[in-house]
Amino acid sequence: MNENALTDRVALITGAGDGMGRAHALLMAERGAHIVIVDINKAGAEETAVGVRRFGRRAIVCEADVADVAAVENVVATAGQEMGGVDILVNNAGYGQRALVSEIDETAFDRMFGVHVKGSFFFTRAVVGGMKERRRGKIINISSIWGMAGAPVASHYCAAKAALLGFTKAWAKEFAPWNIHVNAVAPGGVRSGGPTKLDNPEILRAKEEKVPLKRYCDPREIAYAVAFLASPEADFITGQVISPNGGETIVGI
Repeated sequence: MNENALTDRVALITGAGDGMGRAHALLMAERGAHIVIVDINKAGAEETAVGVRRFGRRAIVCEADVADVAAVENVVATAGQEMGGVDILVNNAGYGQRALVSEIDETAFDRMFGVHVKGSFFFTRAVVGGMKERRRGKIINISSIWGMAGAPVASHYCAAKAALLGFTKAWAKEFAPWNIHVNAVAPGGVRSGGPTKLDNPEILRAKEEKVPLKRYCDPREIAYAVAFLASPEADFITGQVISPNGGETIVGI
């Protein structure tokens, strides 16, 4: 991929204060993009900004809860004022919770859908007007293999991640007349976030052994897929799901 493929593009990345979100931000900055870093954890977001600026790119930090529609609109307004608009949106913010149906109360259900589904919808709604005016844009939704294939726990998480796949397919068709591309990345096991926080090393290694490639990936390996979809090299790809998962989940024909 062209190392300067994203030169002077502005990428807004939610949940960019650590893990995969930080990896997306740093790789896109490395390839020329300026970054709007959105996270509920301001300290983590500031740390990401330091890394972005090391590549000579501009970075602004927006502390926000993605489930708060007013906060979402304020972030996008700030991006417009300070960066001139948003060319790339990565709906990355999310979290996992392993629970059976009997353990998921209304508060947990609403929060899961608020972060993954509501946040992604309203960030997209807020940026798409500017993309239509410029007649270009890239939107990448971060789903999960659990959104494609399900899991025996965390049905609310699986459903929220599946909703992002529905958004991806519908928006790809709705926004195509304005040359706006919408795709999804559905990671398998990543050595950040849930797997490292919820599993001890022994359990994590046992799970990795079940993956055909015998490992979980580094967050940067997911960022490669995201950066590709954000680049001009993916200009004929829309409405698709790329799933870097080491062969753990294989679907389709």
